[in-house]
Amino acid sequence: MSVSELPVKTARPKSMSGAVPKSQHKGQQTKAAIVDAALGLATQIGLEGLSIGALAEVMRMSKSGVFAHFGSREELQISVIREYHARFEEEVFFPALQQARGLPRLRAMFHNWMIRTSVEIDSGCLYISGAVEFDDRPGPVRDALAGSVRTWLAAMYRAVVQAKEAGHLRDDADEQQMAFEIHGLILALHYEARFLKNPGSLDRANTGFANILARYGSNAAPALAAPVSSSTRSPANSASPKKVSAKANPSKPV
Repeated sequence: MSVSELPVKTARPKSMSGAVPKSQHKGQQTKAAIVDAALGLATQIGLEGLSIGALAEVMRMSKSGVFAHFGSREELQISVIREYHARFEEEVFFPALQQARGLPRLRAMFHNWMIRTSVEIDSGCLYISGAVEFDDRPGPVRDALAGSVRTWLAAMYRAVVQAKEAGHLRDDADEQQMAFEIHGLILALHYEARFLKNPGSLDRANTGFANILARYGSNAAPALAAPVSSSTRSPANSASPKKVSAKANPSKPV
């Protein structure tokens, strides 16, 4: 299959307020469509596989037309990382804020993360594939990727801290260790399910999370919610979910 034969999703234009020149509006829509297509490609062939030429072929545009929106391959890669992070927030972080601080919110974050991960077992996770590609390659692309991952892990760590402050975790619970172990479950799940194709990996990840809560939880911890299992995987394609304007920032307390 050639690059041009890979499936491409059309980006949904954001709602615009105020008077915007028609040419500028069209330019923004075109750039959004290019980023959407680039993200779809990156989940399949990696960030390093992206090129202005390959994307021009997929979009049926000239190389100069694509180049005009980004200026360089590096800026294209960074734009894809930002878009991926924004969609990750919309699917995983923001919905969890509807839950009360403490274990309810922490469980919601892990639950949403598991739903997204279950889809990315098929489509690929940019955070994980990008880490393999850029772990030893300093530069703006690596910085953008690492910054996005750190922002999410900081939000997860903060949820653990809030759970301890709410009395849902033991007084001697190590918040950093707990957050590390939760992150480790997701990394192990990707390796087991996507690379090794081992059945039951989703259920084992859920069991691992329940075990973590059992070890660190206090007697005041709320009851466990139903976990995500291999039979409740979302049919949505994580490469192009519905895009919603951000209303919060995981890097700030909520």
